Amino acid sequence: MSRTRVWHTIAGWREGASPLPAVESLARAGVGSVPLDLDDPRGPGIVFFDAVDEALCDFVRDASRNGLERVLGIGSGAAALAGGAGWRLLRSGASDVFAWDHSRDPAAEVAARFERWEAVDRLVASPLVQHNLVGRSAAWTGLMRQIVEVACFTDAPVLITGESGTGKELVARLVHTLDTRPRKRDLVVLDCTTIVPELSGSEFFGHERGAFTGAVGPREGAFALADGGTLFLDEVGELPPGMQAQLLRVVQEKTFKRVGGNAWNRTEFRLVCATNRNLVDEVARGGFRGDLYYRIASVAFHLPPLRDRPEDVLPLVRHFLEQLRPQEDPPELDDAMCEYLQKREYPGNVRDLRQLVTRIAYRHVGPGPITIGDLPADERPVPLAEELEWRDPSFDTSIRRALSQGIGLKEIGRLATEAAISIAIGDEEGNLQRAAQRLGVTDRALQMRQAARRQSAGEKPN
Repeated sequence: MSRTRVWHTIAGWREGASPLPAVESLARAGVGSVPLDLDDPRGPGIVFFDAVDEALCDFVRDASRNGLERVLGIGSGAAALAGGAGWRLLRSGASDVFAWDHSRDPAAEVAARFERWEAVDRLVASPLVQHNLVGRSAAWTGLMRQIVEVACFTDAPVLITGESGTGKELVARLVHTLDTRPRKRDLVVLDCTTIVPELSGSEFFGHERGAFTGAVGPREGAFALADGGTLFLDEVGELPPGMQAQLLRVVQEKTFKRVGGNAWNRTEFRLVCATNRNLVDEVARGGFRGDLYYRIASVAFHLPPLRDRPEDVLPLVRHFLEQLRPQEDPPELDDAMCEYLQKREYPGNVRDLRQLVTRIAYRHVGPGPITIGDLPADERPVPLAEELEWRDPSFDTSIRRALSQGIGLKEIGRLATEAAISIAIGDEEGNLQRAAQRLGVTDRALQMRQAARRQSAGEKPN
């Protein structure tokens, strides 16, 4: 029996009824609850309601901290959930919503939910997850909860999608590690981008001695090696059509033959696939088999790019610094460095960030915080045009000499303009269009200025 301790609050209950019998039923089912402390609404809780309005949604959003805390909404009856009210509470951060009278034993349902949530959250907070898939944002925490629950409490095939560098292989390894099958065997990893088409049959099915030139002995393939364990197909979207059909048959029938063999072999493995492609689009275009897609994507997780979880950048930086300097306290980051790291783009996602942190850590010395001076030169932001310091000492010396000779500001400006025009035209080999672009003026303006200069110099037009 569950021994969960939660808070409860009443946002309303249908006329003539009271949620107190429900609270008593929950206590008998092992869910003890105390009235909510409005000044400090922490931890899991239950909100009883008879109608959903904006005030209730705001309360759930605050109490759940946008979904980080488990909040269960219980309606007084079916009418309390009319008009999509339950969806509104889910979007506000509730973990689940249902009417108290929707089943014969709602108290047991509540107890089961909190028991499952506690088990999942305990694993999400464990070093196994926190030291490998770092993140504190609500979106990332919600995703980790889903992954942990599927890994621990199901044996479903899993498809992991996302851009390069988002952590797809780490998630695959986590799914295998958390899998609770008795006598679970190894994780077998096969990168589909490295498979030579001519040898793909051997890679997956294995082969018998003499099956083809060079087959000097029998070999186990991925299907046999993964028996009793997990088969992870990285970049499964790269599989050629013929191999897709063969994979589908093995997934469906759980049997295969070695290349060159006649005996059928049985295999039982959990299939985890990953790809940076959109397989739904690939299916629509005919590049990926639809029947295979629905076999491998019983559960699909999309890992967001780092740009969609900016609040996780600094926790990731600190995590990488701890890994790079395990024998000492990691250095702090000064404000300018924090601002830079949070604003920088990471086209390679978490892998890109890790590489940058590694380069910074190699440069940093001393006990103080990491500063922007620790950034490699090629990482420093390009200054805006108005921030560029293009003058050098010789420029100031020329201006000073002109002023000492009594040359006024107007003449200095005219000579500087002519020098700039002459240099631009010379660098562009007389092409006025390109020179005008460099000078930031129109072609017509530059042509007119050149004509006026020739006329004042007594030159004849060309």
